[in-house]
Formats: sequence, structure tokens, C-alpha cells
Amino acid sequence: MIIDDPKIVSEVRDAFDRYERALGENDVAVLDELFHDAGTTIRYGMGENLYGYGAIKAFRGARSPAGLARTTDKTVITAYGNDFAVASTLFKRASLPGKIGRQMQTWAKFPQGWRVVAAHVSLIDEPRA
Repeated sequence: MIIDDPKIVSEVRDAFDRYERALGENDVAVLDELFHDAGTTIRYGMGENLYGYGAIKAFRGARSPAGLARTTDKTVITAYGNDFAVASTLFKRASLPGKIGRQMQTWAKFPQGWRVVAAHVSLIDEPRA
């Protein structure tokens, strides 16, 4: 198995960046598109545990767009072979002072493109220097 083929990492980075833009703009259609439409797709959020694409889509459709803009840091994308990757990032939001967000997404390549099949988002207190 090839780990971190530059072409695959670039593809996943493009999908990840598209997700980040859609998140900041609350582009629900793109956010829905980038999650795999299956009952096996899971998203653990900061205040919710979502099992299945339908639950994730319903959450996105009902969520307030206020305070979604964020900056990311230390993003790491690791590709395993040609069809599987993990994207990990830290983030900050002005609406969450003193907190650091952590996000991990598992991406799989389908005929229609890269899709998130599992995601986990959590918050911790910002570490003191």
C-alpha cells in the first residue's frame, strides 16, 4: 500500500478545502454532497451524535448559520492507498473564545468523488503557553 501518494493527498486536500469553504458560507448543499449518502456514515459533533446520512443532513438543514466561520491550523491529510484518507485539523472560531476545536474526517473515494464517511468534532480549552 502506498501511503501519501501526492496525487491522492492533493485530491483529498481539494475536497477538504471545498468542505471548509462550504462550512464558512453555510452552503448546506455542498456540505450534504460531501458526506457519503449511507446509513453507515457517522458524525460526532460538539453536541450531537449523528448516525446515518439522513441525521447528518437534517442537522445541517436545521443549524443556525451564525458563528460558523473559522480558521484552521495544523491540517494533516494522510492518504492510505488510492481510495481512503484521513484529514485532521485544529480550528478556532471567534464565537468560541478560549477554545480549540479538533476535527477528524475519514474520506473514501467513490465513483462520484471523495466523501466523508466518518467525522468527529470536539473542543478543548486553549492550552496555556
